Amino acid sequence: MINDKAILVGVDGSHASYKATWWAANYAKHAGLTLQIVCAYSLPSYAAVSFDATYTAMGDDNAAHSDAQEILSKAKAIADEQGVEASTLIVTGDPASVFVELSRNYNLIVIGNRGKGGLAERFLGTTSSSLPAYAYCPIVVVPYTNDEGEVMHLNNRITKVAVGIDESKWGIKAMEISAAFANTWGAELDVILALPNVKGLGDDSDVMAAYMEDFTTVVGPLQKSYPDLTINKTIVSDTAINALTKASKDHDVVVVGSRGRGGFTGLIVGSTSQGLIQHAVSPVYVVPRKYVEAEESRAKKLEDISGVKQVEVPTATHEQTSSIESTIDPQREASSHPETR
Repeated sequence: MINDKAILVGVDGSHASYKATWWAANYAKHAGLTLQIVCAYSLPSYAAVSFDATYTAMGDDNAAHSDAQEILSKAKAIADEQGVEASTLIVTGDPASVFVELSRNYNLIVIGNRGKGGLAERFLGTTSSSLPAYAYCPIVVVPYTNDEGEVMHLNNRITKVAVGIDESKWGIKAMEISAAFANTWGAELDVILALPNVKGLGDDSDVMAAYMEDFTTVVGPLQKSYPDLTINKTIVSDTAINALTKASKDHDVVVVGSRGRGGFTGLIVGSTSQGLIQHAVSPVYVVPRKYVEAEESRAKKLEDISGVKQVEVPTATHEQTSSIESTIDPQREASSHPETR
């Protein structure tokens, strides 16, 4: 059965993954959900790329397992500071493939993006196991730095959400999810329709009026479902990637639909370094095609997935995690935002 009361976050020992843990824990606390933290590794690649914490002899499962426990211990301490008691999982096997299987059991998975390397690099790269293209649940990718290498600050409270839409069923689903998400936070929702190759799209043109009329029809059901939600409609003469990257600069979350091998996936998990996830400065909430198509399908039970083992790890001490906290968000103490720690 799908665990619709839990959020899953992946950690690999990088500060980017610990930042993703902070975001996931903060959201879990706000939404009244539980948090499960998973550390996945496969021994052939473990020594070279899997963990930042330490390196070990290839094939040494005991050492790999020990390092995974240490990583989980630190992540658990970060969740604990947000007031969330998290459970921890260790998974042996190809991380991307395992997460695709795990995605059958959750309504949301959160991973960090540090640019080069780390979970997001492996999941959102050019390999056939890229997570947003094949996941069965939505994925939130939390940025670690901006294009200039500056560590991004995250607010405790979400006040503005943006969503990019199109006429596809996953684009519509992304809009529905963004409305529910924004309503949960009492946030404002900006629905963005990007039309890069439409002539005569001026503010007072008949072309704009026609598009806005259709746009209003599409958005109308959301307002009926969430009468207290502030919904703004914006049509921009630009590509979706440019419009949504710009939106990430003044929105706390940007939501997009993924078509799998086409559409937004070409932008998000393509072979180039350009794309929304690579440049966004706020978390990107991806609604995969498979999630929409398989929403009614029966999920695998967690215990039926090979290599998954629930483990109990002690929570790391504040002394062990204090350097992580100051690294993943240098503005944390300096911020004047009343809602921000």
